[in-house]
Amino acid sequence: MRALTVVTRYARLTWHLSAVSVHRLTEYRMDFLLGAGGLLLRVVCQVAVIGMVFRQVPEIAGWRYHEVLFLLGFSLLPRGLDRMFTDQLWIMARKLVQNGEFFRYLIRPVHPLFSLLSERFLYPDGFGELLTGAALTWYAAAHLELDLGTGELLLAPLLVLCGTLILASIKTLFASLAFWTTNSFPALYAANQLGDFSGYPLDLYHPSLRWLLTWLLPYAFTAYVPATYLLFGRTAMLPWLFVVTAGLVTLALAVWHRGVDRYEMTGS
Repeated sequence: MRALTVVTRYARLTWHLSAVSVHRLTEYRMDFLLGAGGLLLRVVCQVAVIGMVFRQVPEIAGWRYHEVLFLLGFSLLPRGLDRMFTDQLWIMARKLVQNGEFFRYLIRPVHPLFSLLSERFLYPDGFGELLTGAALTWYAAAHLELDLGTGELLLAPLLVLCGTLILASIKTLFASLAFWTTNSFPALYAANQLGDFSGYPLDLYHPSLRWLLTWLLPYAFTAYVPATYLLFGRTAMLPWLFVVTAGLVTLALAVWHRGVDRYEMTGS
């Protein structure tokens, strides 16, 4: 009962603070347009590069043009959701511990991680990724004449949610290193850059890179594993998606709490 009360409280806070963020976006429309537009331009460039490659060959590593587009679009869905709600972790990694500012999250009557993230929900960049990903996924699925069953349609949102939790956990894990190093931005940036590989078929990469992206930094479970299930019906790796998600969330929270316990204010 107590757990349900806590979940309900945080759900209400999230709803309220998201409404505040929406109001902020209506006040600063240019911020939203620049953030969403910048990511749209980036995706357009990615699609253009993929198109140029497929003008030369009919398929790559067994993947056809619209299948790669579907994978790219699907990869943007969890990335967009993650960016909308957890991008404050970049600020945490870069300066909050180093400048001694993190203490203010410890004196608020909510969980410190929630307090940090809630300072700005609904990042405009995330809207750009989410909307572009949805459009690209729908476009590719239409051209592939993808006929998903009821079970697959019901499971798809859960796959996106698991991918979002994996991305958020990786970000939390590397941002938490700031409790020991005071500035973990370079490590978080490097890990985030590896995530860009998730938008393309893992079959293209060297086995060592595939292992890295599957088991060490499991970006494969954010897009590749769900997309191959929806496109080709491959289920071998699907159970691992839920195991990896639960394990990574647990690890990230454990490292976060350990870091908070040892936090000491630093001189600025």
